[in-house]
Amino acid sequence: MTINSPSSVVPSLSPAVYLVGAGPGDPELMTVKAQRIISLADVVLYADSLVPREIVAGVRSDAEVIRTGNKTLEEIVPLMIDRVRSNLAVVRIHSGDLSLYSAIHEQINALVAANIPFELIPGISAFQTAAAKLGVELTVPGVVQSIILTRISGKASNVPELEELSSLAAHQASLCLYLSASHVTAAQEKLLVHYPADTPIAVCFCLGWAEERIWRGTLAEMTEITHREKLTRNTLYLISPALKDRQANQGVDRGEVNQGGERSRLYHPEHNHIFRPRTH
Repeated sequence: MTINSPSSVVPSLSPAVYLVGAGPGDPELMTVKAQRIISLADVVLYADSLVPREIVAGVRSDAEVIRTGNKTLEEIVPLMIDRVRSNLAVVRIHSGDLSLYSAIHEQINALVAANIPFELIPGISAFQTAAAKLGVELTVPGVVQSIILTRISGKASNVPELEELSSLAAHQASLCLYLSASHVTAAQEKLLVHYPADTPIAVCFCLGWAEERIWRGTLAEMTEITHREKLTRNTLYLISPALKDRQANQGVDRGEVNQGGERSRLYHPEHNHIFRPRTH
């Protein structure tokens, strides 16, 4: 009888449903844990309408791979439950991060009701990828210190009245608008109630995919850009004063001006704290 040494033991997953946030689409922007779990799964379900095929390129050759873009929850959940009860590890891949518009709430409720163990593996959201691609920080001292993640009401989801876009716009924060390309004219009208028309924006399409495109402009141009490029899905809008072009002045080299705002106090020589006591 051969006894496997620890180095030769093949790792495995416990039978459960692993809900994985795959990030915006670039396989290199998945977490290490997400990649590891996908590579070990017995069964992989992924929303092929939102998650590119490259995300599941690392699955086991003998794994069952199921596309769910054409399936309803009533088809998906019983399938996951059945596989776990058959002692298999099931990975359910969602785009972006699970905490935003991923429709996992109802799946979790169904798994709990069926007494099926599950684990959540977070991912990177599109707004984070967009900021990185644009080379900006969305919270600039003296300019903006809050980020709002939201969407406009549509046929797939009604936004609560207290979260209406026009009221959120009153804060003039960095606003990241998801799932709204089909209603861009209405969204622009609501945003213009409080944001100046020349507020800088970025229109981001298929972030992390091979088809990725980003257009910069002003809030007044948001609808025009969307219609000109025929965007209806996979589009994220960033509306923020933090998107203003970096100011080319002497203060930039000294770190005193950042994207038109003030320098952060965090690493300022006059700011002392427990790890950096005052030396003078």
